[in-house]
Amino acid sequence: MMSARLGVFGAAVSALMIYGFASSPATNAPQAQATAAAPVGNFLLVDANFEAHELYRLGEAKAVVIVTQANGDAVMRAQAPALKALKVAYAGKGVELMMLNSNLKDSREAIQAEAAKAGYDAPILMDSYQLVGESLGVTRSAEAIVIDPKTWSVAWRGDVAGAGKAVDALVAGHAVTAAASASTGALIDFPARKQTAQLTYVKDAAPILEKKCVACHEEGGIGPFALTNYALVKGFSPMIKEVIRTDRMPPFHADPHVGKFSNDRRLTADETKTLVHWIEQGSVRGEGTDPLGAKHLVATEWPLGKPDVVLEVPNYTIPATGVVDYQHPWVANPLTAGKWLKASTIKVDARQAVHHVLTGFMAEAPKPGQQAFENRWGASVGSYAVGAESEVAPTNAGTYIPPGGAIGFQNHYTPYGKEVTEHTKIGLYFYKDGDVPDIVMHNNQIVNNAIELPPYDGHHQEVAYMDFPKDALLYSAFPHAHYRATSSDLWIRYPDGKQKLLITLPRYDFGWQGHYNFAEPIKIPAGSKLIAHYVYDNSKSNPHNPDPSKTVVWGEQSWEEMFFTRIRYRWMDETSKHLVNYDDALEQGALMGMLDSNMDGKIQKSELKGQIGAMLLGKWDIIDANHDGVIDANELAAAQKMMGGGHRHEEAAAPAASAPAAGGK
Repeated sequence: MMSARLGVFGAAVSALMIYGFASSPATNAPQAQATAAAPVGNFLLVDANFEAHELYRLGEAKAVVIVTQANGDAVMRAQAPALKALKVAYAGKGVELMMLNSNLKDSREAIQAEAAKAGYDAPILMDSYQLVGESLGVTRSAEAIVIDPKTWSVAWRGDVAGAGKAVDALVAGHAVTAAASASTGALIDFPARKQTAQLTYVKDAAPILEKKCVACHEEGGIGPFALTNYALVKGFSPMIKEVIRTDRMPPFHADPHVGKFSNDRRLTADETKTLVHWIEQGSVRGEGTDPLGAKHLVATEWPLGKPDVVLEVPNYTIPATGVVDYQHPWVANPLTAGKWLKASTIKVDARQAVHHVLTGFMAEAPKPGQQAFENRWGASVGSYAVGAESEVAPTNAGTYIPPGGAIGFQNHYTPYGKEVTEHTKIGLYFYKDGDVPDIVMHNNQIVNNAIELPPYDGHHQEVAYMDFPKDALLYSAFPHAHYRATSSDLWIRYPDGKQKLLITLPRYDFGWQGHYNFAEPIKIPAGSKLIAHYVYDNSKSNPHNPDPSKTVVWGEQSWEEMFFTRIRYRWMDETSKHLVNYDDALEQGALMGMLDSNMDGKIQKSELKGQIGAMLLGKWDIIDANHDGVIDANELAAAQKMMGGGHRHEEAAAPAASAPAAGGK
């Protein structure tokens, strides 16, 4: 399941080497305007439909055309037919066309409405912080900027009507000599261009780094290096700008236009612009004591404080090469009396090699030599992935851990060229004896292990859902997939058919995963569906794709794929003194939610795929008892019973919280 990597700054180093990094030249102005020969630094922007677009992922293109846009601009609206003709003329010729909205007045909803009214059929990238528009020297709407991906330089700019000749030259591999006429579109205001104040490390940059970055980038921290002083920060400043502009750092990838989250660690708009502008001004130090250099910041052994109990997972030697199957060790549960768990932290030695750790309470300890397989698990005592090492229950909520038995583990190790011995520890934090929380937390997951990704498909979507039989409150979502996943979202469909987007990750990052905790729990009325979508890029343009020529299906190893959204929730009418068992009913519908891609509550033959689909198709005439050509929920339930239960993947088996009988402790 979840990946362990050196970290996003380390990934940025690789990206710089792969693509070649080019930043705007230093200047005393907040942002230098690009000229025809100026390099274009990498950036990632999300369009009005929540799809992410990263410039340097278009390295295979012959040309990249960016057309500036502002709502209400009559000149741009008049260019809509020419823009559409440009798109049609170069379809299939390696030309990427997109629009750029840097207008501070235009909201996402307004941009969507404008696109529909004007007839724009190219993605409109939302440059909400104006950083990309500034770097490209944008001043007006309706300007075409043609970029040569071979050099990542602006090869031509002018009005939309004249862009075709410049594109023709790049497609043919020739130098661009086409004449250009300036755009007459609406002026776009860039307030930062009017600011002349010198930003400094001491006054402006260091306080932001200390607040938002040092928690990971300190001695012994999860970051690959520590931000210890001005000289180090200045040396890394081009990379810092790169990872900020591509939204890789800080690692919190939920789109800011959707939902609010209590654990949001993103830079604010002002913080983002301050850091980028400081770097573009030359990374000036300023007068005074170095705020980072004056402190010796060291990561604490246990970020949540000293644990009540520490479990030591049996050591495992990870080979330098090869494939390591999932390991399922266990340790005896040291508790002699049941306790309510409120938090846990999992510490690993070799972050590069530990892909993930999952846990589960077992009522009976396995016999010596036996493994702790998930079908015997109860409540989870925590999980691990890079960026997701601690789990803290909401206020007055917890998970009951009975005495005795054992704690089982599912450990995924990934060799990385060096043999290492991993010694994992788990710190557990309990409520005090007699202090019983009212709220019982549950874990479950929306899974689709029937996914199939066609070769060379750069935009393949899969869907799955979960029907809630009773009223619930949703506390968090944890999207997970592997290298080919590019985006993920989670919707709720209410019983009346209305839908609401709860969270969207326009650029899913395999290397940084975790819970997205809703600032306010989401009400899930009985009869509602939680619907998850994943989009996968199985093409050559995905730099993380192990092999675009393969048809990719569900699998445990990182070069295979997954569709797995873990959710944390509570049943509305359940307390620690009044326990309910609705999870069986919730999970009964998981197979229907996995296969029913059109979400009509029935399974057609055309929806069957993967191993599960093949099994059902082979017994179709038996399962379709009324022979109406579809499998309904009752027929599917009978088939599951006939086949010995559901078909949810064992990795998805972090079951709901177990607890004592009503009124117990």
